[in-house]
Amino acid sequence: MHLVVVGGSDAGISAALRARELDPTADVTVVVADAYPNYSICGIPYFFSGEVQPWQSLAHRTHDELEATGMHLRLNTRATLIDVAGRQLTVRDDRGSVSQIAYDELIVGTGALPSRAGIAGMDTLGAEDGVHVIHSMADMFALERFLDDRGPRSAIIVGAGYVGLEMAEALTARGLQVTQIQRGPEVLSTLDPALGTIVHAELTTRGVDVLTDTTVHGIEKADAGLTVTGAHRGQPLFRTADVVLVVVGVRPNTELLEQAGATLGAGNAVVVDDAMRTGLPHVYAAGDGVVTHHRLLGVTYLPLGTTAHKQGRVAGENAIGGAARFAGSVGTQVVKVFDLVAARTGLREHEAAAAGYRPGTTQAIADDHKRYYPGAQPITIRVTGDTDTGRLLGAQLVGRLGTETAKRVDTYATALFAGLTVDQVSDLDLSYTPPLGSPWDAVQTATQTWTRQYTKT
Repeated sequence: MHLVVVGGSDAGISAALRARELDPTADVTVVVADAYPNYSICGIPYFFSGEVQPWQSLAHRTHDELEATGMHLRLNTRATLIDVAGRQLTVRDDRGSVSQIAYDELIVGTGALPSRAGIAGMDTLGAEDGVHVIHSMADMFALERFLDDRGPRSAIIVGAGYVGLEMAEALTARGLQVTQIQRGPEVLSTLDPALGTIVHAELTTRGVDVLTDTTVHGIEKADAGLTVTGAHRGQPLFRTADVVLVVVGVRPNTELLEQAGATLGAGNAVVVDDAMRTGLPHVYAAGDGVVTHHRLLGVTYLPLGTTAHKQGRVAGENAIGGAARFAGSVGTQVVKVFDLVAARTGLREHEAAAAGYRPGTTQAIADDHKRYYPGAQPITIRVTGDTDTGRLLGAQLVGRLGTETAKRVDTYATALFAGLTVDQVSDLDLSYTPPLGSPWDAVQTATQTWTRQYTKT
């Protein structure tokens, strides 16, 4: 059988690898829009900070390593049309040559595209002008050229989500004066503002000028550089810098599948079932272009690299005759901001309420290990649970680098996946030694705070 995979990032490569692993006789072709299959886009900020060098280090696997698995790569080739009835994929290479690839099964992992958030000037100003996005290796090279050739001294980052915060750290490390603009009341809007303020303080301490409650309307080119216009807390905003980076989220890249007749759902992403079937005969899809089954919310749109890997693996297995199912996400995320780590999993209180739960949230501060052992640092933890059933619904954590905050959010994620109550987290047999933890881990100290407040007696 001939399996064709469109997309050379997380979902596509995971699908191809799984198919070849389970059936070494399968003929697998991967169509990649650029020349950089299986590169870590998540690692780009660390290339700019200088922590990851050279850029080739961002490859999870080299071209030769991928082809050594038995897959065939068609680089610099874009898929333009799916003939569902004829099982043909039309592609165009970088020389403009158009051809068709016959397939028995097709997997589409075209991912997402950077959002422009309706900002005027984004369609006319580009990388050569100093206006950049960070979503691909080409974007990375364009920004690196601009930094090397122009030597900018100041930057405005529009957006204070994960990539925006990581790039604020990276550009600060390169000596730029960074202004960070956030539309919402606090940076990192995936956390409650009470925790976002901790991240905000870290940015300010490191010299980043943070503007919250600020909407960007446009970007204009001026003699002094680039001017960002908008409104800051109801007042006109005019800020000028040498380079502007717009990182305000993504939108699913659905054009290929939509033209073929696929249905769009949550977030305008392609609807798939838990086997990653699109409803089109012999066509699967996975990754940032499709909906996500959330174990607490049902069907939603939540583009995450971890989810894309899992969905791709399911699609690859099923395309060669398997019966795998995507078990669902709980939205676990983590980011490092200078010497701070912020993480979340599950639902925040307003998200849980909108989903029909009766949530309550508590906040606790617990040391990462026994205080008498040198170096103990606090972790601030917010726990959300259902006040009727006691079920754990979510957790948010902020701690210093080295406090194992990322691994502690994974404990909550595991508990969410298993459907545990808040109180049952205290029953978990977690490891303990004074340099690394406490008899009641910080995770459990926080859940016990919730239990004291909300458990009915």
